[in-house]
Amino acid sequence: MRKALSSMLEKDPEIRVVATARNGEEGLAMIRAHNPDVVTMDIEMPKMDGLTALRHVMMEMPRPVLMISSLTVEGAEATLKALELGAVDFIPKQLSKVSLDIVKIEDDLRHKVKLIARRKFRAPVARAARRPGVAPAAPRAAVVRPTGAARRDVVAIGVSTGGPPAVQKVLSALPKDFPAGIVIAQHMPAAFTGPFAKRLDGVCQITVKEAETGDVLRPGTAYVAPGGQHLTISQKVSRIELNVSREPTSAIYKPSASVLIESVANGVGRRALGVVLTGMGSDGLEGVRVLKQKGGRALAQSDATCVVYGMPKAIVDEGLADEVVDIDEMAGAIMSNLYE
Repeated sequence: MRKALSSMLEKDPEIRVVATARNGEEGLAMIRAHNPDVVTMDIEMPKMDGLTALRHVMMEMPRPVLMISSLTVEGAEATLKALELGAVDFIPKQLSKVSLDIVKIEDDLRHKVKLIARRKFRAPVARAARRPGVAPAAPRAAVVRPTGAARRDVVAIGVSTGGPPAVQKVLSALPKDFPAGIVIAQHMPAAFTGPFAKRLDGVCQITVKEAETGDVLRPGTAYVAPGGQHLTISQKVSRIELNVSREPTSAIYKPSASVLIESVANGVGRRALGVVLTGMGSDGLEGVRVLKQKGGRALAQSDATCVVYGMPKAIVDEGLADEVVDIDEMAGAIMSNLYE
């Protein structure tokens, strides 16, 4: 695995692998000695596992870490925990030369390493222990639901690299009586989206589930598109139904943010709010273009708070974003825009 990753990375003249390590303890020593711009770290290692090593990195010498993950339910849960601890993204462990996806994996790996190396890394804020006799800090004000009827009842979120912590931050700040249904296209492997939805459901006041064909969109519920498939909606006479399908097969990303947002735009028009969060590339751009034509509104995550400012930048550069919002303020912006 170490040889395979080194070989892939050093095919790019802009990348140099300065050291490799056999376990977490050795890895920490190598990071201290070489001060690399980016670290790739396996979750499963002897002596010290990847999650433990990642905690040490974030406390002692914060920097971008890409986790290497097996595409299993167990691997997904560990990877989501790593992202919560501060890892910026992950790459699949299935790097066998017989894999048909090997070229795409190699390209993605090199592209991700170069992108995140150039970004200003924002280390996660540790929860400091409260000293005796010191009052706790005032909690951030909860997102308050405005009075009156919401003008928009469907929120479509498109997100990729750096997405899981960003989505968790947004959804966990929404009130239980959130007046709209939420549909999410997060670029993720098939084994990850179920555990991702389950993790979100455990920390949010709203309900979160992996979407299934035939689900009826309900207020206060978020539906995560299954990895490897697209999520779309159908407006019926008295309800909105969800559809999960591999079509269109031509889409680069599955699930695709553009496919989802365009479907929402065509289904409910001006009743839709599109939200584009951190991610590489421009997925979501064409969907938001249709959304704006149909009278919907669009929000983009700010450059300063993105892990990778690609997807939001695409809609900002095209003049399609109604607001550019820091991730900490996104839940409040979503709520207020339902009533705009």
